[in-house]
Amino acid sequence: MHTMVSCHRMLDVMECVESDTRIQTVWTVAPDAFRRGCVEHLEGLGALVVPWQQARRTRFDLAVAASAGGLPALHAPLLVMAHGAGRGKQVRPAGRGTPATGERQVYGLDAGRLSHDGEVVASALALAHETELEIVRRQCPAALDVTVVVGDPCLDRLVASIGLRERYRRAFGVTRAERLLVVSSTWGRDGLLGRVPELLPRLMQEAAGSRWRIGALLHPAVWTAHGHRQVRAWLGDCRAAGLLLAEPADDWRALLLAADRLVGDHGSVTAYGAALGLPTVHAAPTLYGAAPDPATVRPAAGVHGVALDPGRALLPQAEGAPPTDPQVAAAALTSRPGEAHRLLRRTMYRLLDLDEPGRHRAPAPVVVPGAVHR
Repeated sequence: MHTMVSCHRMLDVMECVESDTRIQTVWTVAPDAFRRGCVEHLEGLGALVVPWQQARRTRFDLAVAASAGGLPALHAPLLVMAHGAGRGKQVRPAGRGTPATGERQVYGLDAGRLSHDGEVVASALALAHETELEIVRRQCPAALDVTVVVGDPCLDRLVASIGLRERYRRAFGVTRAERLLVVSSTWGRDGLLGRVPELLPRLMQEAAGSRWRIGALLHPAVWTAHGHRQVRAWLGDCRAAGLLLAEPADDWRALLLAADRLVGDHGSVTAYGAALGLPTVHAAPTLYGAAPDPATVRPAAGVHGVALDPGRALLPQAEGAPPTDPQVAAAALTSRPGEAHRLLRRTMYRLLDLDEPGRHRAPAPVVVPGAVHR
């Protein structure tokens, strides 16, 4: 693990193998600016967590990661995957041996992160979509031999959970007469709340006395960068007015599954909301200042909503947003719908050099929360 975001992805994926009595699963948290809270969260779940320095000194049969930092130091065949919805973030080339042109590249599929000292780090690079193969071919052709298109395990679990929508709503205290609007913001100045910090207070004021409830999903890096106490203080008035605020260790998908409308930015949650068919108001690129790669899959999943106009009343914009086309949005995120856990399981057992036991089970629905976080 590197961050709470990759922690959520790994918890999903490791369910594919950790019930096998031939396998002992060990967890470690690599150095990362946003690693705070991961060890405590894993230990709270009963996971066996070892220090990073110990993990570097130990030989394993397989290492699995959803971020690139520190991986060349590990002694194991390595499976690497994304920790969000596709790859849509452009960055400057990193590392030695990368192009000297200075042109932006797609984060996570660039040679600087996929290779070390001229060698590809991963034994298997798991992609969500066929279109990502072309990005690898363009940015790090040496990695093509280890790529495998597996789909998106997070989206598969969301789809498997749709039938439990009313249970998620009851868990958050949302009645049948009420409507839930969820606001999602990624981290940094280009995130929705970084650009429009007054958004949540305005929505709470507009929703007062109406049938609308407001929920918020903040990228875990927001909490890590500013501190939990500070985030809660900034949103203190909103929480007192009834804001449903998910904690970074919570499974954020439950709140998204309970939503009637979504206001989001260029983060993964907006793309997943579109794949669920949620009517979406999104912060246009001119507002949030991001530059997603037009060749990647995430922008295609986000164009189906209407653009946010911060100068107008916010709630009517959400109320009037048309539904997105979930089939189109999902097809932009995965080219292996419903297959991610099966294909990841097959890949892990291949790297472990073990026979797959029994039959693969379908992805489990997202766990229904036991309490409401306010």
